[in-house]
Amino acid sequence: MTTPCSTTTARFLLLGDSHAACVGQAARAANLPFAGGPVGSGRDFLGPFFDAEGTNGTEIRFRAPETQRLYRGFLDALGTGRLADLPVPLVCTFGFSAHTVATRQNWDVHRDRRGDLSTPFLRGTLFPALVKAMVRGALAFYGHTAALGLRVVAVMPPQRIPDMSDAQVFHAAQDVVRDEVAARGVEIVDLRARVSDRSGRQHRAFCLPNDTIHGNLAFGRLVVSELIDRGL
Repeated sequence: MTTPCSTTTARFLLLGDSHAACVGQAARAANLPFAGGPVGSGRDFLGPFFDAEGTNGTEIRFRAPETQRLYRGFLDALGTGRLADLPVPLVCTFGFSAHTVATRQNWDVHRDRRGDLSTPFLRGTLFPALVKAMVRGALAFYGHTAALGLRVVAVMPPQRIPDMSDAQVFHAAQDVVRDEVAARGVEIVDLRARVSDRSGRQHRAFCLPNDTIHGNLAFGRLVVSELIDRGL
């Protein structure tokens, strides 16, 4: 869902995968004006997905035509012609599709004879290197936008772990992504302590019913509340 707004009212530009939907819904419910919304699925924003354009990369072009069309529409709604001139903060969920990174079969080669992933592997040097390679497109995006001097706020995902994903990898991988994104000068909205139980799984009150991946409106409201607290 998308909500284009004028430059006189919009408080932020929202770009993301499907995890951005509940954020947009909550912002609308709170009458918090913004532009943007989901522009693709989570896996679309892990590998390379954009190219820098213009002098010193002051503009970008998304490689997927529909994503590019939506993005340009959002900029038009904000009254700006290029990313470098964005008049509001950028709120983004790219790269935090942890359940995709944690797909079980991707990690089978690293399991021991019992089928487990060892703590030394998850805390070693190879695991974060693999995760960073898997999300290199998102990391490049955050690095590029932050280098343009934009205020960028990344939202960590709901703690939903579908059967296709390995819970150990899910939790460890999102820590890697969080740290790498923060190192690029991006603010992180991390609600895990507020929405999860002792096992690290999301409380049902913040889960979208009949869905194994997404947060619901209550989760989106927590994100929006955090954005407001940060002055957005």
